[in-house]
Amino acid sequence: MDCGVITSKTVLVLLSIAFWAAAAGLSYVGGYVINTYKSYDNFLQDKYALLPAVIIICVAVVMFIIGLIGCCATLRESRVGLGLFLAIILVIFIAEVSAFVLGFVYREKVKTDVQGTMRSVFQKYDGKNPESTVVDYLQEQLHCCGVKNYSDWTTTQWFNSTGNNSVPLSCCRQGLSNCTGSLDQPQELNAQGCAEELESGLQSVLSYAMLVILGFAIVKFFGMLSICVLTCKREDSGYQPLYSGVFA
Repeated sequence: MDCGVITSKTVLVLLSIAFWAAAAGLSYVGGYVINTYKSYDNFLQDKYALLPAVIIICVAVVMFIIGLIGCCATLRESRVGLGLFLAIILVIFIAEVSAFVLGFVYREKVKTDVQGTMRSVFQKYDGKNPESTVVDYLQEQLHCCGVKNYSDWTTTQWFNSTGNNSVPLSCCRQGLSNCTGSLDQPQELNAQGCAEELESGLQSVLSYAMLVILGFAIVKFFGMLSICVLTCKREDSGYQPLYSGVFA
C-alpha cells in the first residue's frame, strides 16, 4: 500500500468523522432556524420559508448514516462501498446546494412576506386575543413599536376604541417603569418599527444558515475528490483489497 492510498484512506476516515460532527452542527442550525421562525409565524404566511431548515435537518440525519457507511467502506477497502459513499455524497452535495439557493431566494422574500402580513396582525390587536400576545411579545423582545413606527397604532381599531391616545405598554422603552404608552410622551416609546427589526433578524438567521451550508458543501466536494483519487490510484497500481463485498 503506497503513500497515496494511505493518505486517501486517512482523508476519507477523517471525512467520515467530519460527517458525524457536521450532522450535529446542521441539526443545531436547522433547529435554531425553525425555532426562530416559529416565534414569529404569525407574521409569515409563506410556510415554505421553513423549507431550507427542514432540508438541513434531513441532510443531518442522512449525514450521520453516511459517515458510518464511509468509515466502514474505507476501512474494509470496499470498492462497491466507496462507490456507494461517493454516490451518496453527491446526492447530499446537490441537496445542500439546493438548500443554499432556496435560502438565498427566501432571504429576499422575507421582507415582502413580513410587510404583507404584519399590518393585518396588528389590526387584530385587542389586548386579549392570541394575536395581541404575539404582538406584545414581539415589541418587547425586539424593542420596537408598530410596523414602521409607533404612529402606526393610530390606524388600529384598538387605538380608536380606547380613546386614550396611547399605544400598548409593550412599546415602552426598556427600564422606564412609569411609562404609560401615551403618544404625548414619544420619548418614552421605542422609535424603531417592528417590520425592519424582524426582517433584519430573520435575514441574519438565514444568512448564517446559508454560510454553514456552503461550508459543508465545500467539504463534500473535497470528499468526492478524495474518493476519485483513491479509486484511480488503485486502478493504476493494480492494488486490490483483501476484502470483498460491500463491507466485508
